[in-house]
Amino acid sequence: MCGRYAAFREAQDLAQEFAVEDVSDDVLDREASWNVAPTDGVRVILDRAPKEPDASLTREMHLARWGLVPSWAKAIGGAPMFNARLETLATKPAFAKSLGVRRCVVPADGYYEWLTHPLEAGAKKPTKTPFFIHSEDGASLAFAGLYSWWRDASKEDDDPARWVLSTTIVTTAARDGLEAIHDREPVVLPTASISGWLNPLLTSPDEALGLLDVPPPPLIWHEVSTRVGSVRNNDHGLISAV
Repeated sequence: MCGRYAAFREAQDLAQEFAVEDVSDDVLDREASWNVAPTDGVRVILDRAPKEPDASLTREMHLARWGLVPSWAKAIGGAPMFNARLETLATKPAFAKSLGVRRCVVPADGYYEWLTHPLEAGAKKPTKTPFFIHSEDGASLAFAGLYSWWRDASKEDDDPARWVLSTTIVTTAARDGLEAIHDREPVVLPTASISGWLNPLLTSPDEALGLLDVPPPPLIWHEVSTRVGSVRNNDHGLISAV
């Protein structure tokens, strides 16, 4: 799973790294975070289909609620769908439509995962050790994501807050040593796969899923402080090795 991550890179640096043409104002206003949690506002990158036949795609960066709200949902509530399992993307109603036409990238500087230790005698809960996982070369991680637009029927048509953009991060079985920490990991796209994944003109779910069946870029990790377990803690020290 992916339930916490770090996103502290400047928006303009991300725009350059991912060739983004249009950055929304709310993205520019978002502060750096070393402890992003579900329901937070997170940056997403997506490609818009051209309005004119001969025009090109437009790559945009927006702020989205982390926890997908399907367009048919009656309200925002319940357990946030912040992760979507790769194995059921095409069959779960909450994700199937987005897989076809609403795919995005969720950029991150790294993410956290917890190793659960065997329960010790007399203990009520097992102890957990957090790790920070990031790219080997220092580049941003491009999490494969899905997004959705939800219409808040309680708001007037002229209210800019009537549309809620939300997102989820796709996860898969952990590999390349990460399975020793946790059995799941976010799908991290290599650079060569990003444009295909974002292309809204690619509407075949099978083709979209095929883009995820590639080796991720090399990742490395180190143990970090248990302070990351509390969302009240949010500083650079969270990613430092202990």
